[in-house]
Order: sequence, then structure tokens, then C-alpha cells
Amino acid sequence: MGAINAAKLRHAMSMDGDLPPTPPANDSMLDVLQGFVHELRAAGLPVSMTENLDAMRAVEHVDIADRETFRAVLGATLVKHHHHRRAFDTVFDVYFSLFAAGEGGGEGGEGGGSFELETREGMKSQGGGAMGDLSPEELARMLLQALMTMDREQLRQLAGVAVDRYAGMEPGRPVGGTYYLYRTLRQLDFEGLTAQMMGEASERGEIDEGELAERLAREEFEARLRELKELIESEIRRRLVADRGAEAMARTLRKPLPEDVDFMHASREEMLALQRAIYPLTRALAARLAQRRRRRNRGHLDFRSTVRHSLSYGGVPAEPKFRHPRPSRPEIMVVADISGSVASFARFTLQFVYAMASQFSKVRSWVFIDGIDEVTRFFQESDDIAEAIHRVNTDADVVWVDGHSDYGHAFEMFFERHHLEVTPKSSIILLGDARNNYHASQNWTLKELQQRARHLYWLNPEPRGYWDTGDSIVSEYGIFCDGVFECRNLRQLERFVSTIVEG
Repeated sequence: MGAINAAKLRHAMSMDGDLPPTPPANDSMLDVLQGFVHELRAAGLPVSMTENLDAMRAVEHVDIADRETFRAVLGATLVKHHHHRRAFDTVFDVYFSLFAAGEGGGEGGEGGGSFELETREGMKSQGGGAMGDLSPEELARMLLQALMTMDREQLRQLAGVAVDRYAGMEPGRPVGGTYYLYRTLRQLDFEGLTAQMMGEASERGEIDEGELAERLAREEFEARLRELKELIESEIRRRLVADRGAEAMARTLRKPLPEDVDFMHASREEMLALQRAIYPLTRALAARLAQRRRRRNRGHLDFRSTVRHSLSYGGVPAEPKFRHPRPSRPEIMVVADISGSVASFARFTLQFVYAMASQFSKVRSWVFIDGIDEVTRFFQESDDIAEAIHRVNTDADVVWVDGHSDYGHAFEMFFERHHLEVTPKSSIILLGDARNNYHASQNWTLKELQQRARHLYWLNPEPRGYWDTGDSIVSEYGIFCDGVFECRNLRQLERFVSTIVEG
């Protein structure tokens, strides 16, 4: 939201005659909402001013003391893509962790709930009173009983006592919440609680005989433990936010959205998130491109056809007819380095391109290290792109001598075998970091291919500042390309594919 403050927001909302004249939230809440939206944008979520005002209007009509309803309303108005939901939830938990339901509520009827900001002094144990004097054995027993009955209010109080006693949190200490969570769960014997709950349930006769009944009971108890863990995490986060401030904690917890994750440095969890994000992105991109193509291809007025179709009803009203151009869709030839340094980049790019296959007249693929092999057949033989990618990595013949990248030799082999198949309809996409291990570049092959092809592009997953350092020779190849693009994540890849489809 930048320089827009709470007063300006209130003024902007009051300009709409449909809104109640008195906002239910106080200045503290408006300030937190302002910081919340600003952090969503910093995390990469596209939140416009209109959507921000929509969210402010929506919270006028809900009881903001109902945390989950409040979360759902903000999510519905501010989140456009389901794969952004996790980032939204993280920011929400940070910015609203210090707001607790106020006593007595407000006077405005619906939406009249109030929030009171808890201060650092107020961030004491959720248990309070006698719970703070429990022995470790009594605490463990009460926790087990609360889990067996699933008394959520008591679990919340016990989570506060456990954090007080076991986390060892110190104001100002630069330690992450994961460390405090680990210490608390270890002292509670978290790993052994499932077995204790199974034993307790068996003694009470609550588990029927049979392997299925036992498995269902175990899954139910594990779900309860996950809820307990979330309560402990929430309590730790509340205290960290009280100590360090919401903005600092949000920066600490901020993670890139799936489409902004760097291909070259993605963790296993981020790889899975990328995998899940590819297909929604390609479907959205395909729909957007098809709509643009329809608008762009409306064509010129066909006067003769318009008059001919109007004769049957006297030409009133006239129904305009147009000559629709029939632009050919590009034929794509992808040539990808799959050596260890850029393997993940090649994998996601191939998946993206094949998921967008409907936007191209034909897609063919080659992969190389120091040898090169066409792998189009793997994608034609399987409907599962992930399985086809696996076969590319295991069955493709890409080693010529020692299995170290040799772009020059690979391009030379590609040119010798396939240059006659490159036509003015062909767009060639080269994928790799151009780190050639000091072999000969053979860049003349790209000069010849560029003259034969419609376009020749290079996608490089390295940051632009690393180009032409060490054994990188990207500029030697780039002079014969129609464009060399930094392509480190799905967002940049989506932008590039949109360019070549519309080009």
C-alpha cells in the first residue's frame, strides 16, 4: 500500500455509498491490514488497490473476532491462485498473531467484533493460574487426556504452558521458531504420543479388532497431534512477533512463490511445489493466449460477404463479416543440456513446453551432454509427461566421450543430422548455461541454423551477472541468436513462452 495510510483508506471506503458509515476496525487493525497487504506484495502476490479495497469492504460484513472466517474473507478477496495460498497463510499468521478477540465485542451488530492488540507484557502463558505449577508428569497426563477427548481449548492452554516451560525463549535472542518448536516437542515426547494414545484407547476398548480399525485410529491420533503441533507453532510465532515485530518476522519467514523458485537451487519441497504449479500455469497461459489470438485475428471487414448475408433480410440491420487471417502456429525444436548443473532447469522447461503443446503445430526435443539424442519419442509414447521426463534422464544416449558438457560437439552433431529439417516455420529453443568446459564452441552451427529457422532463442538459467565468467561462452553463441534470455524460474519461462507464441 506504500504511502497510503489508514485515514486515506477509511476515506476511500467512505466514498462508496453502500458502505456502513462507521468502520468496525480501529486504527490498529487498519494499520495491520496496511502492513499485511504490503507484505503480500513483497512476497510476490499480485494484490491491486481495487482488490485491497474489496478486502476492506468484505471485512465490514464479518465478525473479525472469528479468526478463520476473517482469514477466509481476506483469502477470497486477495488470493488469485491456489498455489499462492500457502504464502498468504504464512503472512496472515504473522500479522494477525497478536490480535485476540476483545471482551464484550462492539455495538455494530454484524461485523461488530473488536480486536485488541496484545502487548509484549500480555504474551504470557496461555495456561495461567494453576497450570503454571503443573509438574512435568501432570502436564504430560493432562496433555494426553486433552488429546484423547480433543478438548481444543485445553490443548491451546497446555500448548502455552509447554512453550513457557520447554522452549527457553529469550527476548532479543536471534533464534528461529523451528529451534524453539524442536525443543518443546522433544520435551513433550511428541514422537511417542501416538503410541501412548493407541495404548490408552485400547485399554478403554475404543479400537475395534482388525488391522483396518487400528490403522484408522492411528491416522486419527496422528491428525490430532498435527493440530497440537500447529497450536505450539502458533504460540511460538505469537511470542516471536511480540518480541521482534510482525514486519521482521514476515521477512524471516518469507519464501518465494512456486513460480519464483530458482530452478538451479530449489529444495526437494520446492521441486514438488514447482511440479504442482506447472499445469495450472500452462492452462491459464493457454487460455490467455487463445483469447488474445481471437482478438488479434478478427481481421478486416469482408464487404462482399457482409452484403451477401444481408440480402435475405434486406440488409437491416447489417451483420458485418470479416476476413480472418490464418497465422501458422510455430513449430518448436527444443535442444536442452541435461548435465548435472542444469538438469532441473531442462526438466521443468521440457514439461512446460509439452504442457503447452496445443499452442504449437509441432514439438520436437533433443537432449545432450557431450553427445546428443532426440527424445521426442518418449513424449509420444506416454501420456504422463513426468514419466517421459524420467525416461529422458535414464534412456537418452547423451554421452559421447566422458559425460562432461561439450556444446560445440553436440551442436555440430545436431546440425549434421537435422539441419535439412529446419524450415522457416521452425523456432529453435536452446537450453543451457553455455559452460563448455573450454572445448571449441563451433558457433558457426548456430549461424547456419539461424539463417534457416524462423527464430533461434537461448534460455540461460544462470543469473546474468554470471554469464561469460569461467568457462561460460554464452556471448559467442548469443551473437547468432534472436534473443538470449535469463530464465531462472517459472514466471520468466511463462513470459518467454508467451512471447514466442504471440511472435
